[in-house]
Amino acid sequence: MADKKKKTKAPKKQEIKKVKVTEKEVETSSRDAKTAKVRTKSRGKKIKEAKKQVDPTKTYSLNEAVKLAKKTSITSFVGNLEVHINVKKVGVFGQVKFPNFTGKAKKVVVADDKILAQIKKGNIDFDVLLSTPKFMPKLLPFARVLGPKGLMPNPKNGTLIANPEKEAEKMQDSGIDVKTEKKAPIIHLVVGKLDQNEDELIENVEKLIEKIDPQNIDKLVLAATMGPGIKVKTVS
Repeated sequence: MADKKKKTKAPKKQEIKKVKVTEKEVETSSRDAKTAKVRTKSRGKKIKEAKKQVDPTKTYSLNEAVKLAKKTSITSFVGNLEVHINVKKVGVFGQVKFPNFTGKAKKVVVADDKILAQIKKGNIDFDVLLSTPKFMPKLLPFARVLGPKGLMPNPKNGTLIANPEKEAEKMQDSGIDVKTEKKAPIIHLVVGKLDQNEDELIENVEKLIEKIDPQNIDKLVLAATMGPGIKVKTVS
């Protein structure tokens, strides 16, 4: 007997869902894309012009660098003056209190039921969280939230203590932490606003250099929030 031919099922045609797009949606999408393209092109042109004013082979004096950073800022709003420093090793250099700083103050809070309720809602608007050992069991369920942000109270960094209220007052007025990235000897800090006068900004940068010690600095670069990097001489 001849073998019966096996019937094979024809593959099902893949269903294609039709998406209805109105002319208005197409017009809006096209207009948004064009606007974004124009803005990107305009911004790119501005940054190119700003970069032309900075000699990448030159190391500027601090006075020259501050003037140039203000001049080469391309933002329509008042930007920050940023400092990017390559140091010799990873670590913490303590805290610095700038003489003319107008940036955001560090917010230090003490863990209590009110702060706990904020954390539960995902509202974390503080920079340092202090706690007593007695209150720690209430914070432990939030270790996965606070830990990665470096906010979990810890005896090693002085945030798990017997008298957090007194320590909070000291820390609130202690200045800004000067430390490198975890795995790289690089420090990034905002040292002021670009609408401050040059002398104020220079004093702030000098204070930072003094804190780190010029001998520990391999390279220091100043820049506006949106502007080219300007290499600065740190040792006279």
